[in-house]
Amino acid sequence: MAKPPGDKLPTFKLVVVGDGGVGKSALTIQFFQRLFVTDYDPTIEDSYIQHTEVDSQGCILDVLDTAGQEEFSAMREQYMRKGDGFMLVYSVTDKQSYENIPHFHTQVLRVKDRDAYPMLLVANKVDLVHMRKVTEEMGREMAVKLNLSYIETSAKDPPLNVDAAFHEVVRIIRDSPALEGPKKNKRKPPCVIM
Repeated sequence: MAKPPGDKLPTFKLVVVGDGGVGKSALTIQFFQRLFVTDYDPTIEDSYIQHTEVDSQGCILDVLDTAGQEEFSAMREQYMRKGDGFMLVYSVTDKQSYENIPHFHTQVLRVKDRDAYPMLLVANKVDLVHMRKVTEEMGREMAVKLNLSYIETSAKDPPLNVDAAFHEVVRIIRDSPALEGPKKNKRKPPCVIM
């Protein structure tokens, strides 16, 4: 049931992470501005906010597009502390970006101090069929290994699954017990009454 307009909409902070050049900005700009950016200009940090509707429920998406370059990894951890959900993006034309996904996954879990957290594995640039080096099967295997949902996208016009990817992260956040649940399994010593 949709909330009346007077009610405060929930805000979801999404963080887009992955190696440089995998299309994080292209996906984000396609989602927010409906245009495809062709020239690669390395991002340091860009933030976008938009009202949207996911499964007939209004919400505010606050998306942070992060730097992929390694020299910005300390900044990335700052962003990760604030994120409610993450898109782990690799390019299907760049096997190294795929192989680096577990690093981003581990970094999110470490920063969040959790065993699991809302994340979506995004295989981007699937329009570049002739340059593809990472198969869909490999992507799905990685998703199973990391226990993540998986989607294939292209920010190029016409875009493929761009809205679906952002909406899926919102669904994962909504369905996640991780946000309310206890932190990592740090057991308190049992109470002993003497």
